[in-house]
Amino acid sequence: MSGSQEVTYAVAFRAGKRPDQPPLESEGTGNSIPRIARLMALAIRFEGLVRAERIRDYAELARRGRVTRARMTQIMKLLDLAPDIQEQILFLPPIHGLNERNLRRIVSRIDWREQRPLFQKIIGRRGQNHPRPI
Repeated sequence: MSGSQEVTYAVAFRAGKRPDQPPLESEGTGNSIPRIARLMALAIRFEGLVRAERIRDYAELARRGRVTRARMTQIMKLLDLAPDIQEQILFLPPIHGLNERNLRRIVSRIDWREQRPLFQKIIGRRGQNHPRPI
């Protein structure tokens, strides 16, 4: 068998997905995790790593994550939100207008009692009661 065989395949390349493929998790099936929830979870995880001294500081996190120190600070500022707001962010469905940039003015408020109505305004539930501080 010293001869070689030639095999030819026809491959069609085109943009988009095939109609017979199920949608990916992030393609609007309702199962996707909002970006702000991912950032909140990252901030919590990063704080745990720093407290456990597995990472030296936020600057090291920024280097490892290939982001600027300023961006790392923006992400970590999410931890300044009231704990009940943090919890809501982790479990809310995607809401138009709920993103890290829009939360910056809320994060700048030190008093959690001031944060709550501002957050409720963003998520559009002004009339509902929100948890009382611990």
